[in-house]
Amino acid sequence: MPTRSDPESTHIGEFDSKSFLKQLTERPGVYRMYEEGGSVLYVGKARNLKKRVGSYFRKTGLAPKTEALVGKIASIEVTITGSETEALLLEQNLIKSLRPPYNILLRDDKSYPYIYLSSHSDYPSLTFRRGRTKKGGGTWFGPFPSSGAVKESLNVLQKIFRIRNCSESFFRNRTRPCLQYQINRCTAPCVEYITPEEYQQDIRHATMFLEGKNPAILHDLMNAMEAASKNLEFEKAAAYRDQINHLRHVQEQQSVDGEGGDADVIAIAQDAGIVCIVVIIVRGGRVLGTKDYFPRYSIEQTEGELLSAFLGQYYFGGNTRREIPRDILVPVEVEGQELLAQALSESANRETRIRGNVRGERRRWLELAMTNARQTLLTHLASKETVYRRLLALRDLLELSETPSRMECFDISHSHGENTVASCVVFDENGPLKSDYRLYNIEGVTAGDDYAAMRQVLSRRYKRMVAGEGKRPDLVFIDGGKGQLNIAREVFDELEISDIPLIGVAKGVTRRAGMEQLIDAMTGDVFRVPADSPALHLIQHIRDESHRFAITGHRARRDKKRRQSTLEGIEGVGPKKRRDLIRYFGGIQELRKAGVDEMTKVQGISKSLAETIYAALHDE
Repeated sequence: MPTRSDPESTHIGEFDSKSFLKQLTERPGVYRMYEEGGSVLYVGKARNLKKRVGSYFRKTGLAPKTEALVGKIASIEVTITGSETEALLLEQNLIKSLRPPYNILLRDDKSYPYIYLSSHSDYPSLTFRRGRTKKGGGTWFGPFPSSGAVKESLNVLQKIFRIRNCSESFFRNRTRPCLQYQINRCTAPCVEYITPEEYQQDIRHATMFLEGKNPAILHDLMNAMEAASKNLEFEKAAAYRDQINHLRHVQEQQSVDGEGGDADVIAIAQDAGIVCIVVIIVRGGRVLGTKDYFPRYSIEQTEGELLSAFLGQYYFGGNTRREIPRDILVPVEVEGQELLAQALSESANRETRIRGNVRGERRRWLELAMTNARQTLLTHLASKETVYRRLLALRDLLELSETPSRMECFDISHSHGENTVASCVVFDENGPLKSDYRLYNIEGVTAGDDYAAMRQVLSRRYKRMVAGEGKRPDLVFIDGGKGQLNIAREVFDELEISDIPLIGVAKGVTRRAGMEQLIDAMTGDVFRVPADSPALHLIQHIRDESHRFAITGHRARRDKKRRQSTLEGIEGVGPKKRRDLIRYFGGIQELRKAGVDEMTKVQGISKSLAETIYAALHDE
C-alpha cells in the first residue's frame, strides 16, 4: 500500500527551513503550510517559490500574524506550475477545498472577471464584466485570472477586430462616430459604416480566439507577418508579431482551465534508492491538487513495473475506492497496461484509458507532474530527517566510532581517454555541500589510464590537506573496484594517512543500481548491502553525484576544446575574419567541408591562412 508523505511523517522538532529552502525550486507554483498533525495552515502562490517561501523565515520584518503562522509550521508541500497564472487559479481551488485558517480571503467564482459578448442581433459588443449573471442572454468567456488580463485582452481584440465596447444606450443614440472610430479601435457600427455581415465576421474571429479555436486565424496573421517582412514593411510585420503574441496571451487560462476532461496524471522519479510517485488530479480541465507517495520497492523493478503495482493499489487498495477518471496519464508504458485499463473500466462502468503518448494540454499536465516528482524527490533527499537517518545507518554499517560529518567521493570521466577530468564531491550532515565540490583537469597521464588519473587527483587533494590546507574528511569513497581502491590506499600510505577510512564502490556483476559491492581498503573485505538499506541509499546518492559532476566537468572541458579548435585560437583569424567565414559558409559544419581554394574566396583570407585554418579544423 503506498504511503503518503504527509507532513507529520517528516517533522522533527522545529521545521528545518534552511534544509527545505536549499533544494526548493525558483519556478512558479503553490505552497501549502501544515501544522503538527497534518492540518493545513495556509495556501499561497508564488512567481518564485524559493524567494516567496524564504520570505517567511527572515529574521526581522515579519508581521505578528505571519510570526504566529511560522511558529506553527511543521512542514511545507509545494506544487510546481507552468506559470504564475496557473499558480493563481490552483491556489483558489485549494483555498476553496481546504479552507485554511490563515487565508482570510476566500474568493468565490462571482468575483472573477469575464468577457461578455452581448446579445445584439446585428452589432453585439464585447465588454468587461465582474461576476457572471443569467440576465440579458449573451455569451460569457472566462473566468480569467485577473481583471488586467481581461482588459488587456479586450484592448487587443479592439485593436485587431475593431469591435465596439460601448453600452447599448450610447450605441443607440449616436449620430456620428465617436473617438474610438477616429483612433481605429471601432468600425462605427452605430452609424452603419460597416455592414452587419462584415461585423459578424469580426465577431466570429474574436469568438474563435476567446474559445481557443484560433489556429486558422493565427496562420493568417503569420502569413501576413511574413509577407510584410518580405515587402520590407518591418513596422507592419512587428505589429503582426505583437498581435500574435498578445492573442496567445488571451489563452492564458492554460492547463489549469484549458482542455476539458477528467484525468489523473501520474509521474515517477527515482534516485539514491528512493522512488517518488506524484499524482496530479484534474477534473473538468482544472487541476485540483497533487499528492505524492514514497512506496517501498524492490531494486529489481522497472518504472513500468512500479507504476503497475502502484496503480493497482492506488485505485483498488484500501477500504475506500478512489474515483476513476476517464484518462490516466503516465510517463512510461505500464506493465500489464491493457489488463489494468480493462479492470479500471469495469470498476468505473465506462471506458478508462491509460495513456502515455499524449499531446497538447495533456502533455503539459504530464510534464508538470514529472517536474513535481523530481522536485519532491530532491526535497525529500535533502530533508534533515532523511540525511540524519542515513548517516546513522552508514555509521552502523561501517562500524565507525562516530557519525561522519564530512564525506568525499572521487570519480574519473573522459572520452576515449581524452579530456580526462576527476571530480570530488562532498557531503556533510545536511547532504551535498556543493560549495566544496572540486573538478581536477588531469594532465600528463596516458590516455585512458584511470589508475594514473586517480593517483594524480588523490595526490593533489591530500597533499594539500597534509600541508594544512583544506578540510579533513571523516570518510572517503572511491567510485571503482579493487584496482582504483588499491591506488587510493597507496596514495594514503605515501602521505602517511591512516585514520581516514577508504571505501570502494563497485557496480557488481550485474552493474545494476542496488547491486553495488562495497570494498574496505583496510581489510580488503567485499560485502553487499540490502537494497532497501538507508546506508546504501546514501552511498548511491554520493556515488551518483560524483559521477554526474565528473561527466558535467568533462563535457564542459570537451566542448570548450571543440569550440576553440574550430576558429578561436587560430593565429591570424580574429573576430572579423571568423564572422566573415561563418557568414560566407553559413556555419562551422559547412566550413569544415570546404577546401583551401574555397576558403580563399572570403575577403581577407589568403591561401596560407586558408591552409592554416584547414589544418586546424581537421587536426592536421
